[in-house]
Amino acid sequence: MKIIRLDKKEDSKKAYIYKSPIGDLIITSDDDCQYITSLTFDLNDNQTIIKDEEPSIIKRVKKELDNYFSKNSRTFTVDLGVYGTDFQYNVWIETSKIPFGKVLTYSDIARNISDKKGSISRAVGTAEGKNSIAIIIPCHRVVGSNRRLTGYAGGLDKKEYLLSHEGFNIVGFKIIP
Repeated sequence: MKIIRLDKKEDSKKAYIYKSPIGDLIITSDDDCQYITSLTFDLNDNQTIIKDEEPSIIKRVKKELDNYFSKNSRTFTVDLGVYGTDFQYNVWIETSKIPFGKVLTYSDIARNISDKKGSISRAVGTAEGKNSIAIIIPCHRVVGSNRRLTGYAGGLDKKEYLLSHEGFNIVGFKIIP
């Protein structure tokens, strides 16, 4: 999987639906159909769902999502295009390294990407909240320092489902060893 940083935000009007166990996921790609640019839980007002002409990258990401949800694969290989600040990009790159079945805390990511003294954990959380490619850039694998599930664009119920799917025992939105 390659993650490139886009020079401008891609506001693709063409969106494709993937029916997942956690509800419909909305997928977009760049205009040249080389990169997935979003995988979200909500359709934007300016997007139109396309039901017939799926580009190969959309077919590929849907196949990879099928494999993820059926536990036939734990990784994604589709190329991604993201738009954000240097800091956000660094957070998303670090987040993309978290393997299936593992979690990091916001503090872990902060330590991994910064040599600054002091805590930038909240800034990491804010950057994770701007991640427009859910599941593939697995911000659901980022938890609070007490192993509590915190913030997720799709809702904590979806984060809980994804982490349970990856083998975690969760009670009261907290990972139990």
